[in-house]
Amino acid sequence: MLVTSIPLSSQQALPTDWRDLYALTKPGVMKLVVFTALCGLLAAPVMPPLVIGFTAILCIALGAGAAGALNQWYEADLDAKMRRTAKRPLPAGRMDKQTALHFGVGLSVFSVVLMELATNWLAASLLAASILFYVLVYTVWLKRRTAQNIVIGGAAGAFPPLIGWVAATGQVSLLPVLLFAIIFLWTPPHFWALSLFVRSDYAAANVPMLPVTAGVEATRRQVFLYTLPMVAAAIAPWPLGLTGAIYGIAATALSAAFLVLAVAVSRSRTTDPALMKAEKRLFAYSIFYLFALFTALVADRWLIA
Repeated sequence: MLVTSIPLSSQQALPTDWRDLYALTKPGVMKLVVFTALCGLLAAPVMPPLVIGFTAILCIALGAGAAGALNQWYEADLDAKMRRTAKRPLPAGRMDKQTALHFGVGLSVFSVVLMELATNWLAASLLAASILFYVLVYTVWLKRRTAQNIVIGGAAGAFPPLIGWVAATGQVSLLPVLLFAIIFLWTPPHFWALSLFVRSDYAAANVPMLPVTAGVEATRRQVFLYTLPMVAAAIAPWPLGLTGAIYGIAATALSAAFLVLAVAVSRSRTTDPALMKAEKRLFAYSIFYLFALFTALVADRWLIA
């Protein structure tokens, strides 16, 4: 069922409320961004002074919020067509697009400049790259053009632990690259599991998500296939000697459970979104998985040290 809403052009925007500005930053997504960035920083071999570490994480949070705001500015027309996004500030008419644009651009510049002043140029450059990648590559270029939008666009969400590490050390090494790879490979099965039971939203907005363009069965196969390299990347730090047994055992157990749930999705045959229990279980577990995996990484670093 299509969502009916007042056309954006005919809406009269109300005075901007701080809660709407906060909603523009996609706080639900930001929690995961901040958490993985903090884990990347805490897993680093050297710790910056507390105030510098706090500032680095704040900059990453602000950068993620800026990217979310610019995403909503550009996709206001799509959000108005989907039930789960129709109540966001722009499609609901509580804010004008110019305010969202200025807020997003201003927050982007502030976060990058502050990161450079507080930490180092490499961390600031990576933060700028992550914002630009999410806004220009994923939102503007890929989202409306290809079913591979999540696959390539997943790189934007994979930057935070790498940025956290670089903010602490000033350099890139193998472990943060693997952390980047884990999130990059985790993103497709995570989002495709969601898109399977909300595919009508994407179809209504004419967004070429995989279940819309390739069908439900093909998407289920891809969920399983992408889980395999994700599991390998998640376990890899242990045999490579980059982490200890705490992380290794936790990563193996958590990844095995993820793989079992991905197999269940690949074997599911229902096409009714209301009956897609396997897909909903995988989506819920995928969020827990990433939090638990990165928690194990920090525990391994600090308990063994």
